[in-house]
Amino acid sequence: MKILFVASEVAPFSKTGGLGDVAGSLPVALAELGHEVKVVTPRYASVKDDRLTPTGHHLELRFPFGTERGPILSLRPSPNLELLFLENEHFYGRAGIYGDAWGEFGDNHRRYAYLSLGALQAAQRLRFHPDIIHLNDWQTGLAAVSLRRGFQGTPLSKAKTVLTIHNLAYQGQYGKHIMDDLGLTWDLFTAEQGLEFYDTVNFLKGGLVFADALTTVSPTYAKEIQEPEGGASLDGLLRRRRGSLTGILNGIDAHEWNPETDTYLPARYGVNAMEGKVTCRRELLRRFGLREDTEAPVFGIVSRLAWQKGVDLLLEVMPQALQSDIRFVAVGSGEGRYEDGLRALQHHFPQQVGTFIGFDQGLSHLVEAGVDFFIMPSRYEPCGLNQMYSLRYGTVPIVRATGGLVDTVEGGLDGTGILFEAFHPAALLAAVRRAQALYAEPERLRAFRQRGMSRDFSWAASARKYERLFASLVAE
Repeated sequence: MKILFVASEVAPFSKTGGLGDVAGSLPVALAELGHEVKVVTPRYASVKDDRLTPTGHHLELRFPFGTERGPILSLRPSPNLELLFLENEHFYGRAGIYGDAWGEFGDNHRRYAYLSLGALQAAQRLRFHPDIIHLNDWQTGLAAVSLRRGFQGTPLSKAKTVLTIHNLAYQGQYGKHIMDDLGLTWDLFTAEQGLEFYDTVNFLKGGLVFADALTTVSPTYAKEIQEPEGGASLDGLLRRRRGSLTGILNGIDAHEWNPETDTYLPARYGVNAMEGKVTCRRELLRRFGLREDTEAPVFGIVSRLAWQKGVDLLLEVMPQALQSDIRFVAVGSGEGRYEDGLRALQHHFPQQVGTFIGFDQGLSHLVEAGVDFFIMPSRYEPCGLNQMYSLRYGTVPIVRATGGLVDTVEGGLDGTGILFEAFHPAALLAAVRRAQALYAEPERLRAFRQRGMSRDFSWAASARKYERLFASLVAE
């Protein structure tokens, strides 16, 4: 099949979260299955790769606010995979992807209209006639609308569209004045089958209405978003489209996240030779200025510090948990209140707690390898990747039973991790105590680690599921 994959971020070139990881890995896996894949994404100011070459083609998109132009650049990592970067100095030649220290950019509706329509025009310019157009999150929702309304009679109109929801909470909502700003006809401003959402314009809703099929990033999250509690006011629409909605679990990059070959680690190890994990643990404690010779269990997080991630619950529980002999390390950045909370925790427990506010790829790998237990107390989690990294690295995850966490971590005496149900301090504290009890039984802990390391979360299986979905759409 020919697949056009459109995303606002693609790792390692641009990334703010799981979307970037998926867009960096899934197209590679699909190309390895023999499909011809072109990925379209903005060339942000941070993308400085000198391997990008001009295609000789340019976009020219006419909007009521003006005509926007820009070249299409190319990078071809493999014969079946080409990355197309849309260059536009006005929209993408600034620091930040969606915003900066002062908040979201005020023209994001224009910036991602340019991506959505530009991806379709780029396919036309390069005479690439896809069977499948795979869109991702609200930033590409207008492509589904535009394809249905503006490309009839062209080769593109034969393509089937798939929209993947990576996080339903982010929807791209704007005042209805942008209808005229972008040249969207007002017959689209309807509640049932259009862009209208409580008297605003909702980019994601447009994609959910007009795409041929919908996916999200885990089977459990596909169920949760059809309920009022997890549906972010779009649950009614998603229930109506449940026959077109599929939950496909994200994979992980098994080459990057491999404790047997990981160059970020001071020692490598595998499921049948775990000695290197002890070295990683010692180095992790040294990096955070904690005693390296302690026998106490080490807990850790690597996280975006946000409400969704349950950081407030963690900060409420840790002072009590630290009354016993444990260690805790944290790496992440985000909301100031949570950054301050972690700093305060370290201040009150300097011999037991280490924090790094920011992002460090190498340190993230070292945390996954060096801690005994990795905590993810999320309010909701569409898929989650760190719990899969943890399992691969022989680290036992402690997770709330929600979304992709419950789809990937098995609880119970013969499980791979520790699950807790209620989003409540007592539930998380009880999970930490269960982890301490597990740590006190070395043979049982070893069995947990080995079971986790034996699980396969590579992209190969997930890519096959996307392949089957795409093939069914093409067959229609």
